[in-house]
Amino acid sequence: MLMTGDEPQRCDSVDVVCAGEPYAMGVTQGEALRESIHAALASLRQLEPFRMSQPRWLPYRLYRWLVARRALRVLGPPLRRDFAAMNQRLEGIADGARMTAGAVYLMNALEAVLSSVHDRAAVPCPGACSAIAVRGTRSRTGEPIIARNFDYLPLVQPFYCLRDSRPRGGHRSFDFTVAPIAGAIDGMNEHGLTVTYNYAYTIDAALPSAPISMAVAEALARATTVTEAAEWIRSRPRWGGGLLMMADAEGDIAALELSSTRSQLRRPEPGEDLLFHTNALACAELREVEAPAGMVFNERAPMALRGRRVLASAEQRDERLRALLGSAGPLDADDLAAVLADHGPENIPGDHTVCTHGSYWETTASLQFFPRSRRVRAAFAPACRARHKVFQL
Repeated sequence: MLMTGDEPQRCDSVDVVCAGEPYAMGVTQGEALRESIHAALASLRQLEPFRMSQPRWLPYRLYRWLVARRALRVLGPPLRRDFAAMNQRLEGIADGARMTAGAVYLMNALEAVLSSVHDRAAVPCPGACSAIAVRGTRSRTGEPIIARNFDYLPLVQPFYCLRDSRPRGGHRSFDFTVAPIAGAIDGMNEHGLTVTYNYAYTIDAALPSAPISMAVAEALARATTVTEAAEWIRSRPRWGGGLLMMADAEGDIAALELSSTRSQLRRPEPGEDLLFHTNALACAELREVEAPAGMVFNERAPMALRGRRVLASAEQRDERLRALLGSAGPLDADDLAAVLADHGPENIPGDHTVCTHGSYWETTASLQFFPRSRRVRAAFAPACRARHKVFQL
């Protein structure tokens, strides 16, 4: 992986190169990122959604141990059955990091557990996010581009990593993920296939299975086109809701909307070469299992979110992106960066601006993917202050 760019940032190089069989890839990740993985586990003490289920009488260390055992018991069997390679990677990460398997399963299960909203008692999904895909007439260079903000808890930002995955018998990929995570939040493989992952608020229930990030990583290892990747992900059991922005080197772009039980692929309208989404679902079938429009965060949510409508930020960011992109001509990387750095019509950053500076979530990473030229621009910073590094696959 070659690297060029401007001023150095924390994401100024690839953090780990994982190659070979799944278990060996996990061991490499665990060894290389051991310090960060242990720090991520320790940070759960400060993660309010995680602590809210802890009984007052139960010591924290015992609580975490019990939850880790439950994560291993609940997630282990479906992973061994349906995602054997990912299960082996988790075991490798645990061994490489010198950590119990339960602790690693716990950190991988949080993605799905925290994205559930049930019985109008909303627990917040792990983050927000905004993504844009352009091609053809809407791309200044004609090349397809995906640009996205990853809005998450600042507590987790120190554990972000860039991973060069080289699975034996699969496609090499450049992944954005978190140190203990086997899956990929975003990634582009050697054929140019790109997938980025926004969380969604869904209320349909299914038996626990692999978090969506694991399906993303497997699709990058197997597929070369948007169609192949979408078909693969839709065919797999999954746990949680999400919106995947997808592009390939041939110029196909699509948004795949997912819940635990449903999926639908959305492509641009005829004659249009642009797609965007935040965390609000657009497809009719998926909206049937989305958090209701009036659902609010209540006493089961962190203090900063209580009383707010669950979909308020996503809807306002969608509306702002529609206004910004509707009047725009062809866009290049800098234009897309400017859109994603937007702080609203009055230039006041906040909870509902595209570049989010909220009381709970913030834009913590900014990434751009160029499938045809196999380039990625990445910054672990708010979009408004991002100084991207360029990585060439």
